[in-house]
Amino acid sequence: MSTKIGVLVMSYGTPESMDQVETYYTHIRRGHPPTPEQLQELTERYEAIVGGVFPLRANTDKQVAALQETLAQLNQGSDQQFVCYQGLKHARPFIEDGVEQMARDGIKQAVGIVLAPHYSVMSIGGYIKRAEEKAAELGVKMSFVHSYHLHPKLIKAFADRVCAKLDQFKEGGADRDQVKVLFSAHSLPERILKMGDPYQDQLLETAGAVAAEAGVNNWQFTWQSAGRTADPWLGPDILDTLRSLSQEQVEDILVAPVGFVSDHLEVLYDLDIEAKTIAKELDMRLERIESLGTDPLYMETLAECVMKQATDLK
Repeated sequence: MSTKIGVLVMSYGTPESMDQVETYYTHIRRGHPPTPEQLQELTERYEAIVGGVFPLRANTDKQVAALQETLAQLNQGSDQQFVCYQGLKHARPFIEDGVEQMARDGIKQAVGIVLAPHYSVMSIGGYIKRAEEKAAELGVKMSFVHSYHLHPKLIKAFADRVCAKLDQFKEGGADRDQVKVLFSAHSLPERILKMGDPYQDQLLETAGAVAAEAGVNNWQFTWQSAGRTADPWLGPDILDTLRSLSQEQVEDILVAPVGFVSDHLEVLYDLDIEAKTIAKELDMRLERIESLGTDPLYMETLAECVMKQATDLK
């Protein structure tokens, strides 16, 4: 008889429809509703994305389903059966809901993994804390994947996308080596640096590994999607980076948002609309690599990390 091991697949979450935007952002703001002006701006951003918020939620659902399939394929003939559950930080099913469902299904052991490769106490750390607390309450033994930012298959998946887009620049007449590759990720408050948080270092390691795999020398790292708070956030922001590169007569830009694994607001709006608008004003060509989504290499990255982490449960 096979042993069932739960897999809590965690991610940030997104509203499922336009009428859920206010509730979603109220949860992000710890119970403080956005002002009418903030809500209007947020709503307009979702409306600017083709199809609104609906495909954003579907992206995560597809990733969880694809991971379930990959785990089943890799574990054929094994005495372990992995069963995936979804747990979101700011939308239903919440992280706690996922753990509760596992417990109701009789799952006694589980692995938690986040759809984000890089660890920060302010991001992955928060997911793990919530899952740990609920698991302890319900008697589910859990082990967690903290990061997978240098997994060889993750690096190859990103590098393949970088190479594919650079080839498009070449077809358009641009010199491949003249294209500036900007690796980006979601900014966090600068105070994490004083905490010794590994987030920035892990991102730079990923960027360096992807650049080496893709044979790219002309690259730099930048940040995006910083929150609007009184605290300073990690920079420079990509919009400022574009303005600086324009002054250096850089004309071709490829953005590789290695901090993200799926299309959502920070990719489809912050990069595809906002950054592209600035680039056009500066007479620059800006392209973005395709998101990982359900790429087999990414799914194998997640599956292999889950399977390895499951050995800690024995």
